[in-house]
Amino acid sequence: MSVTIGSHQVGGGAPAFVIAEIGLNHNGSVELAKQLIDVAAEAGADAVKFQKRTPEICTPEHMRDTPRETPWGTMTYLEYRHRVEFGRDEYVEVGDHAVMRGLEWFASPWDVPSVEFLEDLNVVAHKVASASVTDIELLEALRATGKPIILSTGMSTMSEIDRAVETVGTERLVLMHATSTYPMEPDEANLRMIPVLRDRFPGVPVGYSGHERGLQISLAAVAMGATAVERHITLDRTMWGSDHAASLEPGGLATLVRDIRIIEEARGDGIKRVFPGELAPKAKLRRVGA
Repeated sequence: MSVTIGSHQVGGGAPAFVIAEIGLNHNGSVELAKQLIDVAAEAGADAVKFQKRTPEICTPEHMRDTPRETPWGTMTYLEYRHRVEFGRDEYVEVGDHAVMRGLEWFASPWDVPSVEFLEDLNVVAHKVASASVTDIELLEALRATGKPIILSTGMSTMSEIDRAVETVGTERLVLMHATSTYPMEPDEANLRMIPVLRDRFPGVPVGYSGHERGLQISLAAVAMGATAVERHITLDRTMWGSDHAASLEPGGLATLVRDIRIIEEARGDGIKRVFPGELAPKAKLRRVGA
């Protein structure tokens, strides 16, 4: 089974759908967001993803007045959340830029008003962040949109994943195996969950959302059949912000996409044959015929 997201098929033998996660790495700057969109396009990614929150809903009560040191000075955590959040005009501008660069774009809504906000912008899909797997109200609102849903499974038990899948349905669903450690160490990757999820939810495409340093684990996920790959991107991993350290810089993203396509080609079809390139060595080296 495959799921259609914009002009792309996810699953069903289609090339891996590569999502460049901008998230909040734009640090509240439209210009920085546009630069990151350009990075994604030039690397050959298929989509860019943002995050959308209503700060008053998504900021825990005990965190709201906590002081936070930021590039714009000391402010409360709630003020910081407002500072880095894009409004409608900003999303129209960055969304248009993504489309102009040939990319799909969508976001992870963290609350029901954010679902309505993104629906007003006619996004092609919705992403469920791992932190939202247990938010049944949000999941029901997402199902009601009728749009494709990409659901990350980090920080979740199998029973929580079962309940989330039951809530959103499987008709337009892509699951993403994930471990929500930033950055993630290899011993927490648990890539064998990709076939486990594939077997547990037949017909549902299963991808991989990675927070590791480097490329090896994401590439191994593709070799194991991941139908989509999502990685955070940044212009510079040393920039201020919580996600930059676990993100790929422009050269890393370009290498990831290149190597994903090579691995897809190398996986083949599983039918044993003698390839044209083997004929000359066969004639030269095989002494005893069949």
